[in-house]
Amino acid sequence: MTSEQEILLTPAEVASLFRVDPKTVTRWAKAGKLTSIRTLGGHRRYKDSEVKALLNSGSGNDKSNGRN
Repeated sequence: MTSEQEILLTPAEVASLFRVDPKTVTRWAKAGKLTSIRTLGGHRRYKDSEVKALLNSGSGNDKSNGRN
C-alpha cells in the first residue's frame, strides 16, 4: 500500500472503536465532527487517520459533550 492510499473504515468499525452504535457515527458525520466518504453504492466510509485523531482527542464520546 502506498502512502497516498488511505485506510477506510465502515461505520461499524468506527462504532466499535468508540463503543457506540453505528447510527451515532452517522450522526457525528452529519454534525461535521467526522468526515465521511461515500462509496459508489452510497455507503459511508471514514478515514482511519481522522478516526484515530478523534479517538485520541477524546471528543468523540457523546457522554463528554453534554457537560459544560
